Amino acid sequence: MLGLAIFVKAQDGKRDSLLKLLPLAKEDTARVMLLLEIADLYETNNQDSSIYFLEQSKRLSTSLKFTKGLYTYYNQSAIVSFTKGDYAIAAEQHKEALNYARQLKDSSRVIAILGNMAIVYSYLGDFQKQLEYSLQVRKASEETGDSAKLSGIYHGLANAYINLKQYRRSADFALLSLRIHTEFKKRNDYINRVYATLAQDYEGMKMTDSALFYYEKAKQESVLLNDKYAEGIIYGYLSNLYAANNQFEKMQKSAEKSLELARELQSRQMVASSLYDLAYANFLNGNNAKAKKGIYEALEIASNDSLRDELRNIYLVLSYIAARDGDFETSMMAKKKTDSLQEAVLNEQVVKSTTELEKKYESEKKDKQIKLQQAQLQRRRIFSYILIASVFVILVISFLISRNYKQKQRLQRQRISELEKEKQLASAEAVLKGEEQERTRLAKDLHDGLGGIMSGIKYSLQTMKRNLVMTAENQQAYERSMDMLDSSINEMRRVAHNLMPEVLVKYGLDTALNEFCSDVNQSGALQVSYQSIGMDKLQIDQTPAITIYRIVQELINNTMKHAAAKTAIVQVSNTNSMITVTVEDDGKGFDPDILRLAKGIGWSNIKSRLGYLGGKLDVRSEPGKGTSVHIELNI
Repeated sequence: MLGLAIFVKAQDGKRDSLLKLLPLAKEDTARVMLLLEIADLYETNNQDSSIYFLEQSKRLSTSLKFTKGLYTYYNQSAIVSFTKGDYAIAAEQHKEALNYARQLKDSSRVIAILGNMAIVYSYLGDFQKQLEYSLQVRKASEETGDSAKLSGIYHGLANAYINLKQYRRSADFALLSLRIHTEFKKRNDYINRVYATLAQDYEGMKMTDSALFYYEKAKQESVLLNDKYAEGIIYGYLSNLYAANNQFEKMQKSAEKSLELARELQSRQMVASSLYDLAYANFLNGNNAKAKKGIYEALEIASNDSLRDELRNIYLVLSYIAARDGDFETSMMAKKKTDSLQEAVLNEQVVKSTTELEKKYESEKKDKQIKLQQAQLQRRRIFSYILIASVFVILVISFLISRNYKQKQRLQRQRISELEKEKQLASAEAVLKGEEQERTRLAKDLHDGLGGIMSGIKYSLQTMKRNLVMTAENQQAYERSMDMLDSSINEMRRVAHNLMPEVLVKYGLDTALNEFCSDVNQSGALQVSYQSIGMDKLQIDQTPAITIYRIVQELINNTMKHAAAKTAIVQVSNTNSMITVTVEDDGKGFDPDILRLAKGIGWSNIKSRLGYLGGKLDVRSEPGKGTSVHIELNI
């Protein structure tokens, strides 16, 4: 009976290309999947190499806590163990794989593992568990509605019914599996095993021609899939079928082919079974010497590996071989071994049945004791609950009182902090307003007072000139004096403008900044590009507008004084009541860390003005790479 879908999915070329990628792979989940794929390609033709790469994947998956990697490791390891005949180990590995599949919440993986567990239990001789797992697989698959997977599920049920000797029922499910395979027109990776199961069904129903037909189909598909394990098992089945039909030469050829594949796969259980088949074929063909050599080799492997079923068959054939050689002592010994092993099997079945009955009786007895203990525990539990509830209520009340007190303290601290912050903001606002008021007064005094006087002096001098006759030398001195007077008037107007830009008061922040940048350009000290976004229709109070203007003014002045820059960009934008200001230059740059130690008035003014407006400041600069200052303000 064939079950697990063990097959090679790629040619040797693919495996070699993956091996070349392995030294380049990082220690991550991709490397885990690469190791698992390489192990998979070794799975059916070199178990030692497959195990080597599987163990590497396990170590890396464990360190990375990679659930999918651990699931795949246990699943593939179970298949390798199954191929080697270590069915008990395969069952435990499948249980671990099932646990990780459920953690992944992957119904398809859960279904696949349940199906494989059914097969493993069939080889362990626990046919009841095999059928239980097979029915679980069918139920789970029908719930998912994945009809394409029913082919494999029906095959699992067919195998379960074979072990129960219900060949007709098994054949029905095997044929259903084949029909679904045909309907979906997709090559199943285990279709060779479905053919083998169907062949066993017909063999069990004594329909030899049909059995041979499907065994041949199974062999052909196994070769196409490079499934050497399945191919070796099928040759073993054919060997037994030929023996039953007295075709001993064909029996011998099939046994030889099965042994060749078993040795290649390094499966000791399959080697022992194939040696037994070949020894029996040689015996039936009259070659007692070869039969004797093969049967003793099989006996050594089966004895070392405790392969009881194989030992029973081996001792039976040994009794025939020894009898033909006239070695009746060995023949009798072998016959007694066979009977002893058969009796051990029967005794185990009896013990198993008796043990199950005893367990059932003990279980019922324990159930009664448990119910009595549960009643006593229930009374104690109720009392404990009342006590715990009382303590809990006290703790809750204490906790609420404590939390309320701490919350009041926290609110008081928060209120004090808010008042201190409001006080600081009020103080900053008063300073800034006082500063701007003083600037406005000085600008007005300069412009209206001193400016008017100087303009009057200029007019008087021009009037006097018309009534005087001056020498050429006095005329030249007069013109120089008038030029100096004009320069003084312009400088006075510039100072008054800087103290309080008239354009800012009349036309707003956007126009004032644009004019400021134009004035800097005209001075020739720095080429400034001004950009504004969404500022033309912005209505903003005079105090924050003046503050922003002063910040930009200070930043540009710093650029002209310290940066040795040729060009600068001033960008101001308004988005959802947030004003962002960016000033960049192509100067020599500096280390921003020095700003923490800066004690200059200009930088202090910038920080204090931003603090008043609740703004954010970001300075980015590197020596030789210019400077970028980004400011965000909520207005």
